[in-house]
Amino acid sequence: MTRSDGPRRPLPGSPFTRPTAPAPEQFAVGDRVTHDKHGLGRVVAVEDDVSVIVDFGAANRRVSSPFSSMTKL
Repeated sequence: MTRSDGPRRPLPGSPFTRPTAPAPEQFAVGDRVTHDKHGLGRVVAVEDDVSVIVDFGAANRRVSSPFSSMTKL
């Protein structure tokens, strides 16, 4: 048996295929969101899909991409 230098390619029907990365979440003004640290909020501004400004009630916070700690409700 020989060993190749390249990465192994998954077979199309294999149950052991690697999961694909989810598409980055897109936010729009008015979306309700939840953040791991700040809690519930509403998007008040979107800055070119690089960051969003969210009103969390007590304060407005800028959340930068990637939005791994924030999800849309």
